Amino acid sequence: MGIIGEMMDIDFVASTGDNFYDNGLTGVDDPAFDESFSKIYTAPSLQKQWYNVLGNHDYREIVDILFVDTNPFVDEYFTKPGGYNYDWRAVLPREKYLSNLLKDVDSALKESRAKWKIVVGHHTIKTAGIHGNTEELVKQLLPILEENNVDLYINGHDHCLEHISTADSPIQFLTSGGGSKAWRGVMKWPANPDEVKFYYDGQGFMSVKITPAQVDVAFYDVSGSVLHTWSRTKEIFSIV
Repeated sequence: MGIIGEMMDIDFVASTGDNFYDNGLTGVDDPAFDESFSKIYTAPSLQKQWYNVLGNHDYREIVDILFVDTNPFVDEYFTKPGGYNYDWRAVLPREKYLSNLLKDVDSALKESRAKWKIVVGHHTIKTAGIHGNTEELVKQLLPILEENNVDLYINGHDHCLEHISTADSPIQFLTSGGGSKAWRGVMKWPANPDEVKFYYDGQGFMSVKITPAQVDVAFYDVSGSVLHTWSRTKEIFSIV
């Protein structure tokens, strides 16, 4: 292409779409831009104006990950006398802050066209760990996540590894808090123990692998041995 471009002394290049195969770019910093464009069309003759249209593959989006600050939700942090010394200057007035935060979360999820939606926060929503469910999140955040078809909620706070799946919610609740202060031996099991698909009161970590059709979750101990896995698939409807 570069040789022909030089022979013809071209004025510009027109791209007819599917510029970044298979699933477009994830954002302005996606390394695929360099790998699939800048480092490919390096011939001097191609360093002209490019005119591109978007193909169907350029419109695809596999996953959106939304990070939520869950600390301002917890009533105890504001009401426990002398118990905590937090700097809430960026949060107050709290009611307005939380209202705006929830609107932003709802808006971001509604605008998402990703195949998979993941929300990450610090505090638990569903857990068998020592802290128990964060009822403020159950009441205020969880309905928004369920309404917007979130697939995974990933949290820390409880220093354990954990997978909770309840009959009344399609969301998988995953705790990855096994980095420190593990081995505490204290649990608060839910009313239905069958909801606890996995619980490990020790140090470790988890991984999430996502393709357009499938998400795979794995929990590991500190040596890298697999302790628990979970997968879910979704149908893909596309024109290629």
